[in-house]
Amino acid sequence: MFVGADGCKAGWFAVLLAKESDWKIDVFPDVFSLWNKCSSALVILLDIPIGLREKGHKERECDRKARQLLGFRRASSVFPVPCRNAIYAESYEKANTINKQMTERRLSLQTWNIIPKIREVDTLLSNVESARLKIREIHPEICFWALAGYPMEHSKKRREGLLERIQVLKSIYPHTDDIIKQALSKYRRREVARDDILDALSAAITAIAGVGAHKLVSIPEAPELDSRGLRMEIVYHPYRTKCKIM
Repeated sequence: MFVGADGCKAGWFAVLLAKESDWKIDVFPDVFSLWNKCSSALVILLDIPIGLREKGHKERECDRKARQLLGFRRASSVFPVPCRNAIYAESYEKANTINKQMTERRLSLQTWNIIPKIREVDTLLSNVESARLKIREIHPEICFWALAGYPMEHSKKRREGLLERIQVLKSIYPHTDDIIKQALSKYRRREVARDDILDALSAAITAIAGVGAHKLVSIPEAPELDSRGLRMEIVYHPYRTKCKIM
């Protein structure tokens, strides 16, 4: 089994794929329940920062390189990752103050909104050694860039951007439309947004493609480790839509 998951308002929306083209979708309230259900998977790819700096103004190398690969249109989708102390703060004001003191950067409200999920994953990986072997970080725009061979032209918040990404996924995985249709009918948009579905699916397809001739590639090639031994990396598969998963 190969799992791709993205944070959503209901928790985590996950796509579970198997080699025989079997697939399932599910929503988990937190990453701990996702891990309990999917720990037998070969790989679990999450759209969430993994590996955090404690202090210093230097950004994670994986984020800097990811922006370079995506170019000016999509580079802004890779946001500055907060320091570890900030994600355990009790309020936005405290988190913002800590991040400013430790990294010389303020914390955006957009980042604060996903901090609970960053904290979940950091807690899980800091305490469960076996989870570190399977859970790795992706960025959806890097996944789409790698699967298509070029950065996406339109924002995923626009209809053109959604259609653009769906076409990339359909060109590789034949059950893309079925997965999207079921997810849209099963969950309300206030629980799982359209772009949550596509982001999780891009991660799952990246995961299952990664067991082929080419394995998952890490940005950077030699990832840094944070103070807890977690890799600071973003992984992708250099698929380029040359073949299909049947």
